Amino acid sequence: MSSAPLVDHGGTAMRWQKSSFSTDGNDCVELTRTPEHVLLRESDASEAVIAMDSGELRALTLGIKADRFRKGA
Repeated sequence: MSSAPLVDHGGTAMRWQKSSFSTDGNDCVELTRTPEHVLLRESDASEAVIAMDSGELRALTLGIKADRFRKGA
């Protein structure tokens, strides 16, 4: 696994953020922004990144809050 930070198209290292409710462990979702996208990754699998626009992130957040992704829901 590479420890190098992801770099946006302008050459700037990305600053990943996680919820203040997260523990110090590597078991949380982290977010960062580029001019075009919001990027998500799992802190313990940081090489896998999902890109979405702000509308898609909002839909995902609303779906999680409404418990729409629970198995069998």
